Amino acid sequence: MFPAWDETLFRIINESHTDALDSCMIFLSNKFVWIPLYAFMIWKIYQANHLAIKAALVYVGLSVLWADQISSSILKPLVKRLRPSHVEDFQSWIHTPNGAGGLYGFCSSHAANSFAIALCFYLLTKNKTISIPLFIWASLISYSRIYLGVHYPLDVITGAFVGVSGAFLLKKLLYDRLTKNS
Repeated sequence: MFPAWDETLFRIINESHTDALDSCMIFLSNKFVWIPLYAFMIWKIYQANHLAIKAALVYVGLSVLWADQISSSILKPLVKRLRPSHVEDFQSWIHTPNGAGGLYGFCSSHAANSFAIALCFYLLTKNKTISIPLFIWASLISYSRIYLGVHYPLDVITGAFVGVSGAFLLKKLLYDRLTKNS
């Protein structure tokens, strides 16, 4: 069902580990270390349009909720693709410095959520100076999930698509309507 390149690329990335990168990738995957960044983003959104801050926060919150629920509550139980860390044939070589994660991994919630946040921020502020690093941040988080042995590349690519599509749709269907008269 999944292409062969997905497993091959996973193995190349996962086997390219070092002790120093292990710590860095575990750090990147920890959602709580990003709270200061989220606070900064809220401040920048407020600066861009303080009159619409409530609508912006609802939009961002619903975009993350969309990304998280589509990936975790719909796709993972529907597709039931084992995470690489749970594939028996991989146990002799797989590197999982942060543990095995849940049973199913398609698609990556980390990728979905981080890409949703990055696109929301860009669409709300049009600030390319900060938005480009946010997309790099989302890409690094996604890469870390492969490196840590809990997702295949296609899991994170699909997660990114789920996050971006949800953020784009909710911007058009919700935020633009809420702020139409602002």
